[in-house]
Amino acid sequence: MISLTQVVETFDPSAAFAVPPNWLQGRTVYGGLSAALAVQAFLKVAPPELPALRSGHVSFIGPATEALSFQPRLLRQGKSVVSASVDVFSGDELSLRVALVFARPRASRVAHDFSKRPPVKGPDAYAALTAEDKRIAPASAHNFEMRMAGGSLPVSGAANPELLFWVRHLDARGVDPTVALVALADGLPPAAFTSFTEPAPISSMTWTFDLLQAAPQGEWFLLRAFSQHAGDGYSIQDMEIWDEGGRPVLWGRQMVAIFA
Repeated sequence: MISLTQVVETFDPSAAFAVPPNWLQGRTVYGGLSAALAVQAFLKVAPPELPALRSGHVSFIGPATEALSFQPRLLRQGKSVVSASVDVFSGDELSLRVALVFARPRASRVAHDFSKRPPVKGPDAYAALTAEDKRIAPASAHNFEMRMAGGSLPVSGAANPELLFWVRHLDARGVDPTVALVALADGLPPAAFTSFTEPAPISSMTWTFDLLQAAPQGEWFLLRAFSQHAGDGYSIQDMEIWDEGGRPVLWGRQMVAIFA
């Protein structure tokens, strides 16, 4: 198994990159890794003293089934904000289009936090999912240790379409914390998958995420995904991440295509 650390060590954004099979999600590359490598590609060409990543928007345009190539572009560098884009190609076809916003902190009198972490215990209080537990999971899921802390199981016919797991990389040593966080942030299956009664295809179409602070160094993160609405073959889900100290780290929203 090729870890995230090994992937990043061998990644050269100036050349076509063949993603290891253990990072596939069905027939395509796991979207969290594609997005994380897009961030890594821009970091390689970014201007000096780049602020922290604050926001990203990922359009999953086509399946990433061939070697990936990356075209990072600096769009604008302002006093506080740097805007960038990265086009990711699978062979000759556009696979992802990623917009990134990096921003410095500002002095402000306005500060509030109404986010609320679910009342769960720390990761040590829950058992790790076994290989048998992950039998219907894609290959990419095996790059993470996952511990269910609440919510519903995938393919359980659940009325409550929520996933709640503690998640960590098996190995992300030496990887930029932002790259590691983006790679992990999409690690859960789409929340609507909990409502399935048998396995069927499901595919992310867009993913928008906002970081509430600079990506923290950390091992375990609490991931929550909740399908707010499903109909006409699509689901809209909210995604939230907290660190072990209970601090909110990332908020996201995703549109998912359902083939069931």
